[in-house]
Amino acid sequence: MPAEPDQPVTELLRAVQAGDAGAAERLLTVVYEELHQLARARMAHLPPGQTLQPTALVHEAYLRLTDKSDAAWESRRHFFFAAARAMRDILVKQARRKARPVRGGGRQRQELDEACAVLKPPAEDVLAVHEALQELEQQDPVKAQIVLLRYFSGLTTAETAEVLGMAQRTLDREWRYTRAWLLKQLG
Repeated sequence: MPAEPDQPVTELLRAVQAGDAGAAERLLTVVYEELHQLARARMAHLPPGQTLQPTALVHEAYLRLTDKSDAAWESRRHFFFAAARAMRDILVKQARRKARPVRGGGRQRQELDEACAVLKPPAEDVLAVHEALQELEQQDPVKAQIVLLRYFSGLTTAETAEVLGMAQRTLDREWRYTRAWLLKQLG
């Protein structure tokens, strides 16, 4: 995340919460590029052939965030946490929709022959990660925030440490533990 001052974004967030329609547009122009970077980073980890593009993900997440009349963002950091969660929810909803029988969910691919096999299907499963993350949120909310920022938002370790206000070494240790825990859960 670029090191911009928190004040303008925080002021815009308060204006949006107060119902200023123009503030919502100004807020989008200020945070759009950062939201787009988060979306691109997250979409880079998804299997090829996604119908949802990063721009659409940003717009959908932004609409969800600004559409809530009860939204109360305390700061820029809180807003980006909410944005990361909204993006995660959208991706999980899409993964569930694709997993339905109407969309081919549950069907297994059959290779015609070895010459046709170009790529192996990716091992990543958004729904399994989501369920593991829900369990982690109940056990340790800070570790869940780390996963949210690293995995779903695509932030680096240094950026995540800055957002959470942690020392980078502490975050590295927490991230190593959390990755091991997730691998065990996803087994």
